[in-house]
Amino acid sequence: MCGICGFTGKLKESEDRDSVLTKMMNKIIHRGPDSAGKHIDEDVAMGFRRLSIIDLDNGSQPMYNETGDVVITFNGEIYNYQILRDELIQKGHVFSNNSDTECLIHAYEEYGKDMLNKLRGMFAFVIWDSKNKRLFGARDYFGIKPFYYAVINGNLVYGSEIKSILEYPGFKKEVNQDALENYLSFQYSVLPETFFKGVYKLMPAHCLTFENGKANIERYWSPVFDADENKSFDQTVRDIDNAMQDSIKRHKISDVEVGSFLSSGVDSSYVAACFHGDKTFTVGFDYAKYNEIDYAKALSKKIKIDNYSKLITTDEYWDVIPKVQYHMDEPLADPAAIALYFVSQTASEHVKVALSGEGADEFFGGYNIYKEPDALKPMQWIPKPIRKAMAAVASAVPFKIKGKNYIIRASKDLEERFIGNANMFSKKDREKILKHVSGKISPQDITRPLYNKVKGKDDVTRMQYIDLNLWLIGDILLKADKMSMAHSLEVRVPFLDKEVFDVARHIPKKYKVTKKNTKVAMRHAANKYLPDMVAEKKKLGFPVPIRIWLKEDKYYEKVKSAFKSKAAQEFFKTKEIVNLLDDHKNGKADNSRKIWTIYMFLVWHKDFFEDAA
Repeated sequence: MCGICGFTGKLKESEDRDSVLTKMMNKIIHRGPDSAGKHIDEDVAMGFRRLSIIDLDNGSQPMYNETGDVVITFNGEIYNYQILRDELIQKGHVFSNNSDTECLIHAYEEYGKDMLNKLRGMFAFVIWDSKNKRLFGARDYFGIKPFYYAVINGNLVYGSEIKSILEYPGFKKEVNQDALENYLSFQYSVLPETFFKGVYKLMPAHCLTFENGKANIERYWSPVFDADENKSFDQTVRDIDNAMQDSIKRHKISDVEVGSFLSSGVDSSYVAACFHGDKTFTVGFDYAKYNEIDYAKALSKKIKIDNYSKLITTDEYWDVIPKVQYHMDEPLADPAAIALYFVSQTASEHVKVALSGEGADEFFGGYNIYKEPDALKPMQWIPKPIRKAMAAVASAVPFKIKGKNYIIRASKDLEERFIGNANMFSKKDREKILKHVSGKISPQDITRPLYNKVKGKDDVTRMQYIDLNLWLIGDILLKADKMSMAHSLEVRVPFLDKEVFDVARHIPKKYKVTKKNTKVAMRHAANKYLPDMVAEKKKLGFPVPIRIWLKEDKYYEKVKSAFKSKAAQEFFKTKEIVNLLDDHKNGKADNSRKIWTIYMFLVWHKDFFEDAA
């Protein structure tokens, strides 16, 4: 696990390329505090920060082929590199070390971009091919590792984090209004163009070629769900467990100790019970409903693993928010990001690598919202025009009545009501609070192309596909990478393995979600290793008591101050957003998630545009 950054082309005579690259590298020193490396020639400058995990003595980068005309910087881990290495040796390639990085160099020489479909792992890398004057970059299948880029004055500038790109001469910082509008709906940066105008994400399963001053981006792999209705439940459970055991084994490949995150949920518990390590890590809050520590300690005791935990105080949580948003690079309104920051901090005091349970919900149907299609079925026999009329009446009622939200949601098609696991502000609601509205891109404009790719699939699978392509990338994996790397910790995600997905994609809906439960088949696979109380436990994620805090005077005033700030006045109708806050405090509505979404943007803006000015 490391950090990469760099740029092509030349700078102005007054600008020193080595100094610029050093500044870019220093911004991501937390990603790789063990060592640093550079490659600078007349065409390219490539920087690298290393966190030593595999081949501790010989894994330094940039790394070269035998003739020195192909050079790579690489962030991630390739879990099948030993198999790939043997294959390349048989084809005549000469290796000088035992690192996965060198495998990528020779795979590029042998297969070109077709190398990507041979890889099993998490990766973001850049290869400079000096013979062909070509830069080739790629990001892994599911978006575990980040990759940002911009074209500035004809040069490609890239990095593991946006803050590296901000150091490049000539880059002008400007807030992307379209990103803000859609962030308010999704709670994360959902567009390919980031919150910084002109800076883009290389999307998962995409590769980038830059030559002759032009960038060409291609998708090299796509996730496809294809349910096998003929496979038995027992065989499905066995297939899941076999794939997971193999994946966990491969994800443990390391020359340093590996630990595991552990909440009270089935995903991390399954991994922790099977990874055969010695240490697990948990955080909680000083509220009974929001504290998983006792549960995690009880499980650790049963599976005979030491558990290290931290009780996060309310003040600690609020004090670290600016630092968290700085490390995120873009606003993220998921309150669990801060909890992940603290569990990563706790783990980093003991290990360099930790396993985590991200991806299980998207692969196996784990979110409670996936029960909704079954829950809404009783309303589906009613003709849609009548359902719409019922919803209009329900919406007009100015007070809470039982079943109001049910009627409203039942009136909508899946494409209307589901944009992913989070849905903060509708297009109409965000227009009500924003001072400047372009309205160019609606949430449905973003989800429509994805829904078109899963026409004819059942509703749960369609919802999974949306989350796999949006929520997983923009929220779940982003915070896992940024919060762990803030503490120089490598987080590995065994569920997000190509071979595990090959099992998951064939599972029919009946083995994923029922009226009573989610991740049905996966829970049965986990039952083999876990007490029933864990395998059947309702999903909580990282529960955070923000709805309680925002009613307390201290934190209410803190947020209110931000809502009345100069930045808030620049982007929002402050009266409207203060009303959201007041209604929440007074118990008129639970606006906590909407308030948090706005507040996280303002915290981010202060750090990157006000304090940095």
